[in-house]
Amino acid sequence: MANVLDSEKQQQILALGRLGWTLRRIEQETGVRRETASHYLKQAGIEVRPPGRWGHPAAKPAIEVFTDPAALERATPGEEAEVSVPTPGRSPTDSACEPHREWIEEAVRDGRDAMSIWQDLVDDRGFTHSYQSVRRFVVKLRGESIPEAHPIIQTAPGEEGQVDYGDGPMVRHPESGKYRRTRLFVFTLGCSRKSVRFLTFRSSSKIWAELHERAFRRLGGAPRVTVLDNLKEGVLEPDIYEPTLNPLYRDVLAHYGVTALPCRVRHADRKGKVESGVNHAQRKLRGLRFESLEEAQAYLDRWETNWADTRIHGTTKRQVAAMFAEEKPHLLPLPVEPFRYYRYGDRTVHLDGAVEVDGAYYHVPPGRIGQRLRVQWDTLHVRILCPKTGELLREHVRQKKGYHRMRDEDRPSKTPESTVRLLSRARHAGESIGRVCQAIHRTDGEIGIRRILGVLSLVKRHGAAAIEPACAMALEMELPTYQFVRRYLERQPPLPLSLKQVDPLIRELTHYRDRVDRLSEGEIHEHD
Repeated sequence: MANVLDSEKQQQILALGRLGWTLRRIEQETGVRRETASHYLKQAGIEVRPPGRWGHPAAKPAIEVFTDPAALERATPGEEAEVSVPTPGRSPTDSACEPHREWIEEAVRDGRDAMSIWQDLVDDRGFTHSYQSVRRFVVKLRGESIPEAHPIIQTAPGEEGQVDYGDGPMVRHPESGKYRRTRLFVFTLGCSRKSVRFLTFRSSSKIWAELHERAFRRLGGAPRVTVLDNLKEGVLEPDIYEPTLNPLYRDVLAHYGVTALPCRVRHADRKGKVESGVNHAQRKLRGLRFESLEEAQAYLDRWETNWADTRIHGTTKRQVAAMFAEEKPHLLPLPVEPFRYYRYGDRTVHLDGAVEVDGAYYHVPPGRIGQRLRVQWDTLHVRILCPKTGELLREHVRQKKGYHRMRDEDRPSKTPESTVRLLSRARHAGESIGRVCQAIHRTDGEIGIRRILGVLSLVKRHGAAAIEPACAMALEMELPTYQFVRRYLERQPPLPLSLKQVDPLIRELTHYRDRVDRLSEGEIHEHD
């Protein structure tokens, strides 16, 4: 068929056909040819009424064209919807929208469509006339456009959901006090076209995942597949055959039993149902301003309940709420426990065989020095994973800043080659420097690698000539620590806490006990 009508025109023809109008009368009122109207009516299974003949009484005409979705849903095929609209006491040539012309013209300038204008007229201004009167009025102001036709993807109930972001209304930000454009999150079920919409000021991988959880809870279940675009919150590296998903997003979906299916790059038609849902809401919210995000979300929820869910969908020819009631039992049940969110990142294994997270150090199995590993952490645990296979290498309890966590099996049986080279560098820098680094390694093991690197960094910064006397003093005082060397360079007495880092055998030496106590009390000066 050459002529492709938009969903609103198709809905109007089907409504008039259910009311028993003849094809001739439908053509006169809508401007659509009888052959085109007949095709849509037969395709929807609506009986086409034959025209009246001379000498026979005229058929009973419909009272008024009315596109109330609830009334049309109650009407069975072949039965007229018992809806009557009072005829206004005005001239037939005047539009019922004339009293609201200024408001409608402003809404049209803001880019809003006829359906959203009619809905606000009914909700806020007590408009009692049909949608068609508003549509004709808007068409005269703006003109009519025919959308491009696209293929329809059929999905089983509970099988697929589609998700995307759009532009929300302008909302006053609570911190800056200025109006900011919000982001519109839309999740649409593929079978019933039921949509869930939320507004947010910003987006991140965690917010993106939390919005999915809110959508699943509002729907009362989760679909088996989620089709999404290649935005960074969901897909880290787009690829035709093997895209790399955001790990947090992937784990949240796995918690609910959902599989992510990213679209191919520049092929957004694969998720055309949610694209339509985004455009549907954007036309409704265009040009509106709200004082708070809660007020905007309440307005969106009211429109979702009163209009979006009760509409007759142009493709399915059924009410969205009725189809969702049939699809809801096919959704996956929600898990009992909520998902435990975490932060993630990549870390390099240091020379001491540990990775750093928020100033604390967590060791990995031997043989991975210099490798980049994936790390996940929350308030309780730190998990270290292999970047290629996703295998869990180690899971540690969170530590305070500056502390280490190491399992006994992770301690190397012999000194690693990298540590041997590090100690060799220290010996070449100076005799006392090498002895201090050897003492640190002997006392602290692999954990002391970072302290040895600290001593070598002081050598690089101040020179070996300045560090050698400091290390000699540390050996004389039986305090071969990085803290002592650094404090000596700063011309300050070392803190008493550095004694805790000294080997217990050193503190038992009676020869230096008095000098250490006097040093902590400030009785011995640097020149002594």
